[in-house]
Amino acid sequence: MARQAKPGEPRKVSTELFSLTYGALVTQLIKDYEDDSEVNKHLEKMGYNIGIRLIEDFLSRSNTGRCSDFRETAETISKAGFRMFLNIAPTVTNWSPSGDTFSLLLDPNPLTEFVELPEERQKLNYSNILCGVIRGALEMVQLEVQTWFVSDQLKGDNSTEMRIKFIRKLEDAVPAGDD
Repeated sequence: MARQAKPGEPRKVSTELFSLTYGALVTQLIKDYEDDSEVNKHLEKMGYNIGIRLIEDFLSRSNTGRCSDFRETAETISKAGFRMFLNIAPTVTNWSPSGDTFSLLLDPNPLTEFVELPEERQKLNYSNILCGVIRGALEMVQLEVQTWFVSDQLKGDNSTEMRIKFIRKLEDAVPAGDD
């Protein structure tokens, strides 16, 4: 018998169930849009929408304060964010000389646990939802970033690497009419 979550305690979902459910979602998007670039756009957009909501949960549960710089943000994403929601800690690496771009090495990538990418789907960024989640979450804490995958083990690469580039700090905006 499974243990029931106590009130206020987050519910845990098995990794297998999560990856199979995500696989069904990607399969349905492929059927709906057929074109891999359209599927990639929809996965990123879905991730963005998840990220703008997930950040509130992350901030309330993690007790992390405002990060002082982009390097601290990278470590928080890796050590706290991914650990909290996917139970992994990607490696932060490949910083650009200017310090505005870094890579996350996802090993393992829980989204791809039971996945083999067919040869005709080499343009599909299967885990693109993660790019959107990070972009959406960081936007909610006033950081505009660009995210993309540069390598993917599903495509035969040695590692799965996501790049995150700082674009600019967003200014707090007051909604129109609330001056």
